[in-house]
Amino acid sequence: MDLESIYQRLITLSDQILLVLLQTETYAQLALVMLIYAFAFFFANRLRAYLPAFAEAPPDAPLSPLRRAAGHIGNLMFPLLSILALGFAVELSASLIGQSWLVKVALVIAMLLVYNAIIRDHVRNEFIAFVFRWAGLPLVFLYSVEWLGPLISILESMQVTLGNIQISAYGVVRVLLFGSILFWLGRLSNNTGQEIIRRQEKLDFRAKEVAAKLLQVTIFFVIFLLLLQIMGINLTALAVFGGAVGVGLGFGLQAIASNFISGIIILLDRSISLGDYIELEDGRTGVVRELTLRSTTLETYDGKDIMVPNEKFVTESFTNWTHKNQKQRYRVDFSVAYDSDIHKLVEVIKAAVASHPQVLSGDDIPLEERPDCEIDGFGDSGVNMFVEFWMEGIDDGRNRVGGDLMLLIYDTMREHGFVIPFPQREVRVLNKQSLNDDRQ
Repeated sequence: MDLESIYQRLITLSDQILLVLLQTETYAQLALVMLIYAFAFFFANRLRAYLPAFAEAPPDAPLSPLRRAAGHIGNLMFPLLSILALGFAVELSASLIGQSWLVKVALVIAMLLVYNAIIRDHVRNEFIAFVFRWAGLPLVFLYSVEWLGPLISILESMQVTLGNIQISAYGVVRVLLFGSILFWLGRLSNNTGQEIIRRQEKLDFRAKEVAAKLLQVTIFFVIFLLLLQIMGINLTALAVFGGAVGVGLGFGLQAIASNFISGIIILLDRSISLGDYIELEDGRTGVVRELTLRSTTLETYDGKDIMVPNEKFVTESFTNWTHKNQKQRYRVDFSVAYDSDIHKLVEVIKAAVASHPQVLSGDDIPLEERPDCEIDGFGDSGVNMFVEFWMEGIDDGRNRVGGDLMLLIYDTMREHGFVIPFPQREVRVLNKQSLNDDRQ
């Protein structure tokens, strides 16, 4: 194509554009479109003003999922009202004005606004939002202008045959596009559903966790079946093949299945809850921070996370220090010299320990839970004593009481003149005369 032909085409195109701009029908359509957009904008704002639930939701505000979803619906009111009105305006413009191409363009723009608002409000991942915009917006445009059908026919004609399998460019694009949308919708619905379930105050923790996990499994199972349908795989044949494969996988994945079933059992039998302090058979301890259907996460007081398979909580024994009662009893040992007034010491130590703010004490506390000081035995250098006390929680982390009480007992004994013994040895000379003879 030479420059002369290009120049002639540009002249022809400019003449057509000028002819369109000089037509009265063009400005009539433009006026109709502007009127519809103005009406939709005004009516959407009035609706959001009268219905505060559909008002703009602040991004960082602690709102419920339903309130935030209502705010997102409010963002769609303007383009949806525009689409509704422009749908009628297309037929109206065609019958009254004789043309409707500009109204159809405005309808396509309104559809693109809806699609873009959905991506803006619901897609948090920047890469996925980028893909949806630059892949989805052209598809919406092509569908609106009725060019998508011919494009699909061209892509279907681009095929590669591998034995009895035919792979087309359209099939690959369809699986990638709809697969991404399905997994995004599954993740979004899963997160929203779990958040709604966990906000239900009438349900206890275990019922919430069971419902949330079952919802997660159900959503992704449905997505998997839909993706198979999109790929064109016959589910009947897959069921026969899956039965044979399932037997083989059962042996290899029995540990995963065991942990999955154990997770359900743990949630149902109420043996472990979030915040419980667990001690395993091997001596490892930690606070339960997360319960999943595969493992339980224990957080130690030195900042480490222990991932424990759920099967261990079903097949092995463990100690749950705070399962039904947060109160725990602890003991601090010390010694005093033999010539001490033990009766006075007992009362002094009991009063000192009871003064600690984290130790349970007072007349409203049962007698067996108040601080108690007793003799443990008679040692080589002094009387072995101990004091028992109860407190809320575990004596570790933020509740470190044992060290404070040791220092408190030490200061109290020194204040009242009690001596803490230490090992001593006596050397006696039985025959002084023989010793002197040996020296001479």
